[in-house]
Amino acid sequence: MTQRIGFIGLGLMGHGIAKNLLAKGFALSFKVHRNRDALADLIAAGATEAESHAVLARENDIVFICVTGSPQVEEVVYATGGLLEGARQGLTVVDMSTAEPQSTTRIRESFAAKGTRYIDAPLARTPKEAEEGRLNTMVGADPEDLEKLTPVLKAFCENIIHAGPPGKGHVLKLINNMMAMTMAASICEAMAVAAKAEVDLHKVFQLISAGAVNSGIFQMIVGKALEGQLDGLKFAIGNAQKDLRYYTHLAEMLPVSSFMAEAAHQTFVQAVNLGYADKFVPSLLEVHEKLNNVRILPR
Repeated sequence: MTQRIGFIGLGLMGHGIAKNLLAKGFALSFKVHRNRDALADLIAAGATEAESHAVLARENDIVFICVTGSPQVEEVVYATGGLLEGARQGLTVVDMSTAEPQSTTRIRESFAAKGTRYIDAPLARTPKEAEEGRLNTMVGADPEDLEKLTPVLKAFCENIIHAGPPGKGHVLKLINNMMAMTMAASICEAMAVAAKAEVDLHKVFQLISAGAVNSGIFQMIVGKALEGQLDGLKFAIGNAQKDLRYYTHLAEMLPVSSFMAEAAHQTFVQAVNLGYADKFVPSLLEVHEKLNNVRILPR
C-alpha cells in the first residue's frame, strides 16, 4: 500500500482501526491526542510518532481523526501546530468523530482554501468490531473522493455506506445514535419499572428476546447486565449525552420537533450530573437503581 496514513485518536475505537491499517500494509504515523495507553503493539507493528498534527498533514496522504466530538476536532485542526497549518494540495483529512454538522461545514471550507479534501466518515459498531476490522462507516463525500478512499476504509470496515455529499455522514451518524440512545434510555427505564413491580427480570429478557421488540441494543444492555456485567455496550454515557445534544441542536436548526430525543437527552444529562459520565451506557441501570430505590442488577 503506497498511501501514507496519519492517525489522531488512538482510543477505544482508534486503536483497532490503526492496528488493521498496519496489518493491511499501510505506513502509519500518529500523534497522540489524549493518552499513551495501548501504543506498544502499534509501534511494534511499524507505526511511528509525529511531532505535531501539522507534521502529520505535511508528511501523509490521508489523515484520520478519531476523537470525541467537534471541540476536540476543532482543536486538532485549528490550534497552533494543527492540521490546518500543515494542510496542502492533495491531502485528504477524514473525520471519523461524531460531530456537529455546522462545525463540519466550517472545517471543510477552511481546508478547501488550502486544496485539502475534508471527508466526514463517522463510525458505527463497537471497539470489538474495530479490533476485528468490521466497523460500519457512513461517508459524506463526492463519489470520486469516496472511490479513492474506499480501499483504505476496507482495511477496517465491513460496511461502507455513502451517506451523500460532504456533511451528510455526520448527519446520518447523529440519526443513528439518536435511535440507539433513545432505545437504551427506554430499555433501562422499563427494566426499572419491571423491577419495582417485582416482575422476574429474566422473564422480561426471555419475552423481549423472542419478539419484535428485541434488538442488538437490548441484548448488549440487558443480556449482559443480568449476568452482572455493564460493559455489553462500550460507549460512555457522557458521549451519548453529547451526541443527543448534537442531534437535538440539528433538529432545532432545521427545525423539526424532537420530543423523544429531548427526553432521552435529559435522561443522559441526569446520569452525567449524578457522576456517571465515564461509565458505559448500561450503567443507566445503576442510575435508575439510585433514583428509584430499586434493585435491578444481580449482586
